[in-house]
Amino acid sequence: MKPIDKREVPPKAGRASLLYGMIFVAFSTLIARLGYLQITEGQQFHTQATDYQYVTTPVLPVRGRIYDTNNNLLAYDAPVYNLYFTKSSSTNDQSMNELAQQLSVILKTPAKTLYNTMKNSDFETTLIAKKLTESQMAYIEEHKSDLPGVDIQAASQRVYPFGDLAGQVLGYTGAIQPEDEKKFDAEHIKYLPTETVGRTGLELEYERELQGMYGYELSTVNSADGTVTSLGFNPAPKPGDNLKLTLDGVLQAEAQNDVLSVINSSQYKNAIDDASAVAIDVKTGGVLAMVSYPYLDPNWFADGTSGKHANYLKSTSAQMNHAIQSPMYPGSTVKPANLITALQLGVISPSFAIQDRMITYVAGTPMSDDGMNHGFVDAIKAIGVSCDTYFYEVGLKMGQWFGGVSNYQQWADTSFIKGLTEMYQGEWDFGLGPTTGIDLPGESSGIFWIKDTSQTGAPARHLDLQAALTSLKKTGQYVNHGSPTDLAYAGIGQMQQFTPLQLAQYAATIANNGKRMKPYVVQEIIPQDGGKPTVVHPVVQNVVKANPQYFKMVQQGMYDALYGPGGTAYGVFNNDPYKAAGKTGTAEIYMHGQKVDNSVFIAYAPYDNPQVAVAVMVPGAGYGAQAAAPIAEKMFDTYFKEHHEFFPKDQWLNVQIPASWLSSPAYKDPESKN
Repeated sequence: MKPIDKREVPPKAGRASLLYGMIFVAFSTLIARLGYLQITEGQQFHTQATDYQYVTTPVLPVRGRIYDTNNNLLAYDAPVYNLYFTKSSSTNDQSMNELAQQLSVILKTPAKTLYNTMKNSDFETTLIAKKLTESQMAYIEEHKSDLPGVDIQAASQRVYPFGDLAGQVLGYTGAIQPEDEKKFDAEHIKYLPTETVGRTGLELEYERELQGMYGYELSTVNSADGTVTSLGFNPAPKPGDNLKLTLDGVLQAEAQNDVLSVINSSQYKNAIDDASAVAIDVKTGGVLAMVSYPYLDPNWFADGTSGKHANYLKSTSAQMNHAIQSPMYPGSTVKPANLITALQLGVISPSFAIQDRMITYVAGTPMSDDGMNHGFVDAIKAIGVSCDTYFYEVGLKMGQWFGGVSNYQQWADTSFIKGLTEMYQGEWDFGLGPTTGIDLPGESSGIFWIKDTSQTGAPARHLDLQAALTSLKKTGQYVNHGSPTDLAYAGIGQMQQFTPLQLAQYAATIANNGKRMKPYVVQEIIPQDGGKPTVVHPVVQNVVKANPQYFKMVQQGMYDALYGPGGTAYGVFNNDPYKAAGKTGTAEIYMHGQKVDNSVFIAYAPYDNPQVAVAVMVPGAGYGAQAAAPIAEKMFDTYFKEHHEFFPKDQWLNVQIPASWLSSPAYKDPESKN
């Protein structure tokens, strides 16, 4: 047995001793280094720490882009460079005043203005100049050592590359106004005072989606020389979502030129103040084109002011979107709806016909048929030739006026108002009257009128349709002072006012056999961070309940209006390769104290497989076939050429907005009037 005379050392004991020795040396070195830094270099680091100031600067997000349905870019943010001033611990009145004096010349801004901006700001970092020129940036960079606290930062400015193309639809952005703050507070939205927001059009309607979210940039400022050094973002700004529209940029561009061309060639050119045209997809309700004349270029407002365009904006209605904000008398375009309503209620039968006459007397009031005698007129012909006499009779039958009554007031409060409101309700069901709910701000509802015979010379007044219907349902009557002529005039569209958008939706509803689709402009909201897009799906607002036979009668009448003998728009559409269906309207209106005609037209095409519906309104331009119908015909031509249908290949159009738009009359028109 081996004697044990000493302990055996475990194999790993030597390694442990080496490890402990290394740790001891490391800590000793660290302690020595800390001592050196604190005792030997401490004063130097203390000086450096007090010479630098950490500042946080808000950074605005990039606003979302807007594209048309074919991915033509309609609005985007372009880079611009702004000048900021950051206060430091060494900043005082004298240094700010000297800085203002030095920057005044290059920025072309009074030194006092610059000084007040720097001094009175509630923020450490203050915006003192926007959109620097190349020469200004070069000067500032060259003299940076003499401009403490001054820093150039990239920002963005809204750009509309096609100018006034769909200007009122796109809208424009502008600075936050005092009245906006209450709205934002109510909606729990946080904005920086320097942010721009949507003021009109889609820019306003989709402000929350387009805006994005601001972030912050962390920087250091050297108190000794004013040098600013960026340390990065925390958090980074989040860009706004992009919008893809149903709008077809090519159709929009051509339609704006078509509207302007018809106005300029009209014998009534000097009397025309505004015009509008709308094209919508029959199946979905998506708006393909929306024209509002006079035209508006959103770029005018990019810097927050309209500048040299102020006189044009003040003297015209360019800032209105007439397609959704200007209800006007529709004239005979309401006849299809009134015919279907009368047939469905059993007021007339499908075989109802009249022998036309030049003058119809209603309670002693002579009412003419536009100086024409259409002979024997049935329902289909009444639409095609637009026989007023026929629809005088329809309106009078709706209110059970057969030449006289024994108790006039009782009749007015019962049979009359019941017939009038049923006619108006029928139009309402087709989309004539209610707001469509389109995703654009400021849409106006239609207006229904009723005479006031309670006193001589009293003007007509608005009829509260829903109040009248409610009263009739509850009590069987609604007290009013209307006239039998209201029934006749309502039958031909002289007692109602509707917007072109409502008329376009109505035309599409006829084409859809009563299915009314909600109009919309944005079809997709696309996050810029790669998130899942939000797709807007078509919405059926209601279905007009009527015998399909009655729709067929109206559709045939509208086809005959364009292609049948005596059709009111026969000369406009007779040679087109596609077949459409439409209805002219000519309403008497007053403009500038003169009685003129409102030229109105609705239509859809193709007749046997409807794809697109249009409505055009040109107040003061004469008969419906004189101005409105030719514009609609050109819009159909463009649509089918772009979709490569009906026209030969050499006439097909590309879906990209052509460069020639920038030299077109419609593009140049608003600029030429400033």
